[in-house]
Amino acid sequence: MKKNNYQGALQQPLGSGFNAASTAAEVIKGINLSGKIAIVTGGNAGIGLETTKVLAAAGATVIVPARDMEKAKKNLRGIPNVELETMDLINPDAIDAFAEKFLATGRPLHLLINNAGIMWVPLRRDSRGIESQLATNHLGQFQLAAKLWPALKKANGARVINVSSFGHQMSAFNFEDPNFEHREYDTLLGYGQSKTAGNLFALELDNRGQEFNIRAYSLHPGSVYGTDLGREEPIALFQKMGTYDADGIIKQEVAAKLKTIPQGAATTVWCAVSPMLDTIGGVYCEDSDIAVLDTGTIEHKYDEPSTLRGVQPYALDEANAKRLWTLSEEMTGLSFLTQ
Repeated sequence: MKKNNYQGALQQPLGSGFNAASTAAEVIKGINLSGKIAIVTGGNAGIGLETTKVLAAAGATVIVPARDMEKAKKNLRGIPNVELETMDLINPDAIDAFAEKFLATGRPLHLLINNAGIMWVPLRRDSRGIESQLATNHLGQFQLAAKLWPALKKANGARVINVSSFGHQMSAFNFEDPNFEHREYDTLLGYGQSKTAGNLFALELDNRGQEFNIRAYSLHPGSVYGTDLGREEPIALFQKMGTYDADGIIKQEVAAKLKTIPQGAATTVWCAVSPMLDTIGGVYCEDSDIAVLDTGTIEHKYDEPSTLRGVQPYALDEANAKRLWTLSEEMTGLSFLTQ
């Protein structure tokens, strides 16, 4: 009997045995991925690179689509079982070209890890006029999964993992004005709704994909030190959150509490390989387990990363998920067929 996570019905920690300090190498220990094919967007930097390394070391063939080929070649040099391709998630034509090239190989796709994303950027729009965080962090993922659907079905046991964020708590999805055409642009709200969209997409994708043995997950990697995700973020935002001092330097007591990159990649890898998730999907995960549903009892403090946990009910709402699916098809011009 099919089960889904609408309204957080399955949103309960499983007691995985892992925690915030667990690393990607630890959660994959003992798992053999020989013969498996994975695509990791943004798999050439930060937690994406760590994800690529760990999956490849376990025997998987990992395809990494990247925007900056020179940077990607440098970072991926020496890692076995890796194929590098060109793709930019904000460019619909580039997504189509990448997907078509992969489908032409006739290979199945066992793992689609939507890791790439942008964060807290100034107002920009793509060629369609869509706000860049929404275009990159959600619609690019939606289009990529839709185009790769035949390969995911061919795997007869595939998983799609959306790297979301605690940032989804910054905003529900604004169906009335997702592109900031009638309201003042706020980068935090743009980021928040794009990450809420990633959660809702995984929720609905899992429900629709179960009959094809395709499961989907979203996750918060944790507050991670040493990535370049925040390269465009104004220091004033961090100062307002209490994580940086007046000189624009991260507070040492905060830095000491942040995850390392191997720890930050752990939940992605856990969602990709854990046998505990063989019969459950559509859930939002953190610290290598299913996260708790945030019913308003958790006090969140940005200078205490361990308090940045839980998933908002609006990000697991059935009506929101179905409405977003329809809107995403309209915005991308796609009919995401599951037949």
